[in-house]
Amino acid sequence: MTGDDSMSRIKNFWCHLSDEEYNELKVQHQVIDIPKGEYIYFEAYNHNKVYFVKEGTIKIGYIDDDGNEKIKEIIQSGELFGQFSLERKNLHGEFAQAYKHDVSICAFTIEDFEKLLKNRPDLALKYSKQVGAKLRNIENRLVNVLNKDVKTRLIHFLWQLVEQNLGENTAEGFCMPNYLTHEDIASLIGSSRQTVTTMINELETEGILSYNRQEICFLDVKKLQKLVAANS
Repeated sequence: MTGDDSMSRIKNFWCHLSDEEYNELKVQHQVIDIPKGEYIYFEAYNHNKVYFVKEGTIKIGYIDDDGNEKIKEIIQSGELFGQFSLERKNLHGEFAQAYKHDVSICAFTIEDFEKLLKNRPDLALKYSKQVGAKLRNIENRLVNVLNKDVKTRLIHFLWQLVEQNLGENTAEGFCMPNYLTHEDIASLIGSSRQTVTTMINELETEGILSYNRQEICFLDVKKLQKLVAANS
């Protein structure tokens, strides 16, 4: 697998610095609880914050010119969003919404977060690795949408879920909580819900995975890995 095993040590790190550490670093942060369905921000052209998901699921997207919602990412505990490039005014109408359940997030202004990174170079390195991994995932998904057929895009998307949950470990199979509908997956890989449903049913028939509302079970990780390699 190609996942960075150091990411497991970074996951949730930013939300779990102690109060003493924050006081010592002289930076401000907020822990914010957001009810299901509420927006953290909407059309955030002038937003000035970086966020880390403490608990729950966040949907990131935008509204197109025809008024349709387009999903860019669905992220979970430990992941970052907002102005994660530490630039200002670059979200271009993006929204972030509490999805599925209530969520808890940590929020920093860019100024305070830059101060934290300046005072702690070790944290700056952790942050750069986390941002790098996020950008690689986005780039890989874009390349797949542009160059791969739908089934290949789905296989690569599922493999990304495996890497995020297993890192460098290997396993014959495992289950993860399901926070993705067929419609979500279709939006993320540039397909239709009907097509995704058909292909997931095929993968279930092949004994590669089991999918229901509560969990996604990867029944044969090695078989999925071979499919990814054959379609790279």
